[in-house]
Amino acid sequence: MEKPASTRQLKVGREIQKDLAEIIRAKGMAAFGGAMVTVSEVRISPDLSVAKVYVSVFPSDKQDTAMGIIAENNKALRGELGRKVGKQLRIVPELVFYLDTTLDYAEHIDELLKK
Repeated sequence: MEKPASTRQLKVGREIQKDLAEIIRAKGMAAFGGAMVTVSEVRISPDLSVAKVYVSVFPSDKQDTAMGIIAENNKALRGELGRKVGKQLRIVPELVFYLDTTLDYAEHIDELLKK
């Protein structure tokens, strides 16, 4: 069982989420194949070296394209994040991107309830 995140982990996670969301928003939808990419959550490891970044992609038929673009640009995104949080963090965490499917799940449940 995973132990609950410390206050520091939560604070760093929120900061990274805010900064990454800003970086992605500034790039615009065109940079991600016409998809809207939102950073929904960031979970950071206890040693602050790895950040699991959960992103939701709209429309959902562009998820694969957008995730591929994010994977290709991982180093560049981490570099930009480093410039933003370099003053607060000694080490810029390794970014691991995951697709957040909670929106799709909610949509699916909605469809089922309408039947």
